[in-house]
Amino acid sequence: MIELLGEAYAYYLANQTRFWTEFGRHLTLSGAALGISILVCLPLGIWAARHAASAQYLINAVGTLRLVPSLAILFLAQPYLGTGFTPALIALTVLALPPILINVYAGLLGVERAIVEAAQGMGMTVQQQLLQIELPLALPVILAGIRIAAVEVISSATLAAFIGAGGLGIFITRGFALFEPRIMLVGAVPIALLALGSDLLLGQAERWATSYRS
Repeated sequence: MIELLGEAYAYYLANQTRFWTEFGRHLTLSGAALGISILVCLPLGIWAARHAASAQYLINAVGTLRLVPSLAILFLAQPYLGTGFTPALIALTVLALPPILINVYAGLLGVERAIVEAAQGMGMTVQQQLLQIELPLALPVILAGIRIAAVEVISSATLAAFIGAGGLGIFITRGFALFEPRIMLVGAVPIALLALGSDLLLGQAERWATSYRS
């Protein structure tokens, strides 16, 4: 194994320019998908929490997306959008929607009504209640959803290489095609480290939000 890692490192040294180009594409694709999902799910989750009875259909529909494999989402987008960055971005955004939306919804519903009623009694507007009371209290749960989505998106962005979007998955597909484990490791190891790093970073943010709330 040590010898294989050494060979992978040697391949990286010989292909540094290509590696960092694909590394940047992987981060851009993952970050854009995650950012768009947050921008979509935050207002949608707030609306769902305000209309809990009718929003159940929306939550259930989005929840079913978790049953669809990420590779299937990528290939379903391909006939309509072609290959490249855009279909991969849309597919990864769809993949990130369920955990974020469900956690925004659950986090806001989990805020104690007594606290909201006390804020109303103090004369706070609906917007003030949301920004100063509800969202801060729901933040740990929301961050947990973003944490799950981030790991899923970074890992699944590997598959974007199959539809020409680039990223670190390029090295995995190339290594697999050539039966070269050393090339596969050049893509697989950084992806694993990125997923682990995002999990640790967002986990720390989640713990900070929990301690701040208490």
